[in-house]
Amino acid sequence: MPKTAAPAPLAADPSRWKALVFIALAQLMVVLDATIVNIALPSAQTDLGISDGNRQWVITAYALAFGGLLLFGGRIADKWGRKNAFIVGLIGFALASALGGAANGEAMMLGARALQGAFGALLAPAALSLLAVMFTDAKERAKAFGIYGAIAGGGGAVGLILGGFLTEYLNWRWTFFVNIPFAIVAAAGAWMIIREPAGGRNRAPLDIPGVILSTTGLVALVYGFTRAEPAGWSDALTVTMFVASAVLLAAFVLVESRVKSPLLPLRVLLERNRGGVYLSLGLAVIAMFGLFLFLTYYLQVVKGFSPVKTGFAFLPMIAGMITGSTQIGARLMTRVAPRLLMGPGFLLAATGMLLLTQLEVGSSYPALILPAQLLLGLGMGTAFMPAMSLATHGVNPADAGVASAMVNTSQQVGGAIGTALLNTIAASATTAYLTDHAAAVAAGGPAAKLIQAQAMVEGYSSAIWWAVGILVASSTIALTLITTGRPGVGGPVASGDGAGADADVKIPVIAH
Repeated sequence: MPKTAAPAPLAADPSRWKALVFIALAQLMVVLDATIVNIALPSAQTDLGISDGNRQWVITAYALAFGGLLLFGGRIADKWGRKNAFIVGLIGFALASALGGAANGEAMMLGARALQGAFGALLAPAALSLLAVMFTDAKERAKAFGIYGAIAGGGGAVGLILGGFLTEYLNWRWTFFVNIPFAIVAAAGAWMIIREPAGGRNRAPLDIPGVILSTTGLVALVYGFTRAEPAGWSDALTVTMFVASAVLLAAFVLVESRVKSPLLPLRVLLERNRGGVYLSLGLAVIAMFGLFLFLTYYLQVVKGFSPVKTGFAFLPMIAGMITGSTQIGARLMTRVAPRLLMGPGFLLAATGMLLLTQLEVGSSYPALILPAQLLLGLGMGTAFMPAMSLATHGVNPADAGVASAMVNTSQQVGGAIGTALLNTIAASATTAYLTDHAAAVAAGGPAAKLIQAQAMVEGYSSAIWWAVGILVASSTIALTLITTGRPGVGGPVASGDGAGADADVKIPVIAH
């Protein structure tokens, strides 16, 4: 394989660390938005007169647009230039947030959420691919992705704290307005600081059939899972969505294997190491999203925590993620193979999750929940950092945007699956427990209330057992599929994107 000479100037780019500040700020804004609105939803629903049947669309509208358009957004970033896509995404996200904060009815709110998702789908892959093309030195890349991984992993929990504060002390509308200063600062900084490397754009014509098939296929998949939670897995429309998604995505793969300039070159998806990252990361996010949901309800409904107190209760997990990502993952990534961080990291997170299967109505926060969160955060932070970095290593610079979009797609689809699948499991276990204790519930009184609380906790525990198994599976996949070695050590190359003429334009891979 010819030696790569082109990226040398990138290592000397004096603006790359300043650029990281604004890229990280934008990523924080997008990740915050995934959870901050959840806290504000009850208040917004009351003010805007949104029905119980339609309230899920405040979340679903964002998820559908974001998940469905990610691949398209990634390829647009490759074509337009990542800096341009990044700035446009930030401006659009800010305008959509302003629209949501000013919403005077259901239609305006749902439209704003869909627009946020669409611009988020442009912004998120542009941010990650900018890191991929700006940081090519192994040690610097590890530090940069350590920061990015900590934000990607812990930002959702930060959103719970911020959402609680804004909703309780100001107004739910500020959970939207708060995005505006984030976006303005990040866009201004990007405009002045970011210098995108030359020669990395993909000038090929846009694959319109691929755009249509991937977008509709992903929308059907995400909608199927979000609908499965309230309507059931056997619901006719739910089943139809899953079948349609399978057909559309199969057609997408067929089209991508035949067109000259595919939206998603299959070499990006099928390369063993990146495929292992996408799969293991998607599975891990299933477990994480389920935990956020159950722990939030447990703390607020069963333990009686306020929204602000609930947000602060997640701080140990945030601290663990930041520590795992920046102090463990970033420091060890240049010394050990990525799978030796990802595999044990997911296992450590599974251990924390295993502690939470012991939840009871009277469980102590300091004795059980706090140590479980620390283990979970440390494990996920340690695993997320090399995963984020490896997912974009070894790709042709012209494919960096769509490779980054696949990281976000695996997380978005994983989040939709996690919320629907684990919530369904929890609901079934809760119903079974209530059925077994129907006589005591019918009698009423304090005993009935206690049984209802115990039924909820029984449901959470059952679902968390599944999350433990999912994290173990994620660890197994990482240890099995990811074979690349540490920098400077011979071994499998972290790229399957071809060789020969293309090899001299690739970002340097992890193992040479």
